[in-house]
Amino acid sequence: MAAKTSPEEPLPIRSVLQMVAQWIGKLGMVWVEGQITELTARGGTVFLTLRDPVANVSARITCARTVYEASVPRPVDGARVVMQVKPDFWVNRGSFAFTALDIRPVGIGELLARLERLRQVLAAEGVFNADRKRPLPFLPGTVGLICGRDSAAERDVLENARRRWPAVRFKVEPVAVQGSYAVTEVTEALRKLDADREIDVIVIARGGGSLEDLLPFSDESLVRAVAACRTPVVSAIGHEQDSPLLDLVADVRASTPTDAAKKIVPDVGEQLALVRQLRDRGRRVVGGWVERELSWLRAVRSRPSLADPVRELERRAEQVDALRDRTRRCLTGSIDRAADSLEHLRARLVALSPAATLERGYAIVQRPSADVVRLASDVTSGDELTIRFADDRIGVRAL
Repeated sequence: MAAKTSPEEPLPIRSVLQMVAQWIGKLGMVWVEGQITELTARGGTVFLTLRDPVANVSARITCARTVYEASVPRPVDGARVVMQVKPDFWVNRGSFAFTALDIRPVGIGELLARLERLRQVLAAEGVFNADRKRPLPFLPGTVGLICGRDSAAERDVLENARRRWPAVRFKVEPVAVQGSYAVTEVTEALRKLDADREIDVIVIARGGGSLEDLLPFSDESLVRAVAACRTPVVSAIGHEQDSPLLDLVADVRASTPTDAAKKIVPDVGEQLALVRQLRDRGRRVVGGWVERELSWLRAVRSRPSLADPVRELERRAEQVDALRDRTRRCLTGSIDRAADSLEHLRARLVALSPAATLERGYAIVQRPSADVVRLASDVTSGDELTIRFADDRIGVRAL
């Protein structure tokens, strides 16, 4: 319970500090994890700062030199460790610190296992999905570069990019690329460049190093910051065999800083060669098309109807005359054949006509009804008959 105080009955500061010490002492011993920074040793005591790898939070730690030297391997600045600590509040100075009772370095195997668990969690959330990654612009106006100050990675990116495309512009943000401040500085630089509308692509570059050196680029907060960027991000961390989680979330992964320079800008020589090839190809295509059209035009002009139009009309006129003559001959022949046939028929008709028989001296006996009498027995006495000769006829009566 808080002590009752008033302006008339205040508590001495020593009493308040003693109560604070009592409350802090109730925490007891706890195991904590963090990254060592500001490591110093004076006499039999080692002083260090334990920094949280994700948040910008740290605490002062003291430990006996024997406890520090008992840890194998001995921790150094930037090492990840697990400590058993006891909170202490110094009443005389009103200050707070932890006292380390045991220090255990985090091994490579454990770090890899933690990174794998984090990778699985982020993958399940879709942070690494390919469909959320954006393509790089063909020719960025300004490239944002996050790298160490005056580092080899910076020189590789700048020199190789300018060698490929001399007009490319860079905005460089120098940051710490390892150690306790790397995650914070890289994240702040990333957000600054992402907010700049002139930046078309962001490159995060660092040279090779050990797993511990590259741990900041597998930090969850940095990975999520890259995933939230609107600007395409290129990861160029370490060498080909290095694969921090930043490589998985970045829009494009480059195996080295030099490879990043090749990916962000085209090669001016290659583009000029491509332009020449396309120009030559276009010239060949257009030239071939023009030649084909000229050949077609020459073929059309060489046709008789266009080369000598009057000759074509004359030829058609000759065909009309020939057809007319042929028609006349065919028609005349048909008429002549029909006349001959008619003459033959007339001659046959005359030869077979009864009149021709009468002219030879014969006569035809007919009844008044014009029926021909063929037999004498058909005629009875008193019948009126007509005898027809070639030129005339007479009437008679049978006896």
